[in-house]
Parts: sequence; structure tokens; C-alpha cells
Amino acid sequence: MDSRARTVLDDADIGRAIRRIAHEIVERARGSEDLVLLGIPTRGVALAHRIADAVDAIEGTSVPVGSLDITLYRDDLRLRPARALEPTSIPPEGIDGRVVVLVDDVLYSGRTVRAALDALNDIGRPAAVRLAVLVDRGHRELPIRPDHVGKNLPTSQGEQVRVELAEVDGVDRVTITGDPTADEGAEASS
Repeated sequence: MDSRARTVLDDADIGRAIRRIAHEIVERARGSEDLVLLGIPTRGVALAHRIADAVDAIEGTSVPVGSLDITLYRDDLRLRPARALEPTSIPPEGIDGRVVVLVDDVLYSGRTVRAALDALNDIGRPAAVRLAVLVDRGHRELPIRPDHVGKNLPTSQGEQVRVELAEVDGVDRVTITGDPTADEGAEASS
């Protein structure tokens, strides 16, 4: 971990946020019968499984979980180095007529979610699509907002939010690094 990083969520905070998100999802869907959770790789998949486990603890029913790779739907493919495709795994029940909850670790510009919506459109037609994120850091470039948020973390453009999960990184924590005053000059001149 970067020595300048400050931890804003630890493992207990992340656990509480996941349980709260699970309760909100069940409440809004009026149960868990028609739910499907699709995580956006990489950490969104781990979060989707954790939320499904929390829903199971609340409702006593298993919620189908899958993953949705959005790599080929991104609008910045030509701006970034090539990356390997992640698996897309749709539960056998499919998504048609179901309430699909897209799960991601950090919501920033909204472009990843836009790509996920395009990818989802190619797979089927859900009854509704909702968005659950562990962290909403602001700075939206598209008119997208999450339905379920673990933590709102207002950040500057000069800061980075890093989510680490035990399944991927060996530890559960959310840290912020960078300069919180990096974009103040740009905002003042706009």
C-alpha cells in the first residue's frame, strides 16, 4: 500500500456496507425471487457474490450471480493498452424478465456502467436494471446514478480510490491516494 494512502473503509466497514446494500436490494425488489446479480470484473464479481451471500442470510434463498465483461463495449478502447477479456457468465435462469442488479466497486465517470448496459442489452431483456456500487466518488460524465451505494466518497480529480478485496487482493480495504487539491485550479477557472 502507498505510504500516502489513507484508509477510508476497513474490512468491518465493507462488511456493513454490503449487508446494507443487500437489505436495500431485497426491500426495493420486494423479495429475492426475481433477482440476478451481475458483477463487473474484477472486484464487482467478488462484491456480487458477497451481496448474494448477504441476501441469502436475509431471505434464506439463493440469488443467481454472474459476471458481465464490458471490455469490448468501452468507449476508450483506442486510448488504453489492450487488456485481456474477462469472462461473461450469465446464470442458467437467464436475465429476461428478471431484476438485474449490476455490481461494481467504484462509480466514477459512469462510462463503465454505460458499457455494462450496452453489454447487457446484447444478452437479454431484464424487467429492470439497477446499480449497486461499493463506492460512489462523484465526477459523473454521464447521467448515471447508483441505486445502492456502500459509501459516498467525494474526491478530487487528483485523487484515486482503490478498492481491495480479499478474494482478489488478499485484504479488504478502500484507500484514497493522490492530491486532493489537484483540480481546484481547473474548477476555479471553469
